[in-house]
Amino acid sequence: MIILDDHPLVRKGICTVVSSGQSMDVIGEAANSREALGLLDQMQPDLVLVDLNLGNENGLDFIQKARRAGHTCKYMILTSSVTRSELQLAQSMQIEGICLKEAFPEDLLYAVEVVARGRKYYDPVLMGSMMDDKAGKEEQDLSELTPKELEVLMSLGKGRSNKEIASALYITEFTVKKHVSQVLAKLELADRTQAALYALSKGLVQFEMQR
Repeated sequence: MIILDDHPLVRKGICTVVSSGQSMDVIGEAANSREALGLLDQMQPDLVLVDLNLGNENGLDFIQKARRAGHTCKYMILTSSVTRSELQLAQSMQIEGICLKEAFPEDLLYAVEVVARGRKYYDPVLMGSMMDDKAGKEEQDLSELTPKELEVLMSLGKGRSNKEIASALYITEFTVKKHVSQVLAKLELADRTQAALYALSKGLVQFEMQR
């Protein structure tokens, strides 16, 4: 395993933690991507622990460079903080692991061992934060709907046609179409089927039926 981090003390600390386990041996350390790419060519490691913030460099950029160079080893990101877009990019790149630097030594060791066994490890604190952000956005999106648009969304959840919605809400089919278009736009949904599934997932239909 190789450690890529621009802080010598951090590298030594990580090396000490990892060396206490039995799944990985540290065979090299690098302070920047140039050094790390050189080590990859020489050592052919199974895993690289990569600091996300490497001074003027980004750990995700390094991983992309390494992969383009043909290095197919596993990669684990270590970071003190990560943006939502960086986390999404890491997931889309199928990076094997992400662990917070604030993790306890035993948690880092566990993460390394999980990745060494061929599984993925994404720090539960990061994933929980991401899910909370997503839930918050969905609540905000719902709050942007007008009362009538919310009624239309709940009707879509019941599988009603535009004609049935118009009859139930005492509005014209033309008005229903306008409301449906607004609902899809505000919730960033592709069609009325997605809107129906969204309404069901949020329990909006059940809520209406219980009123």
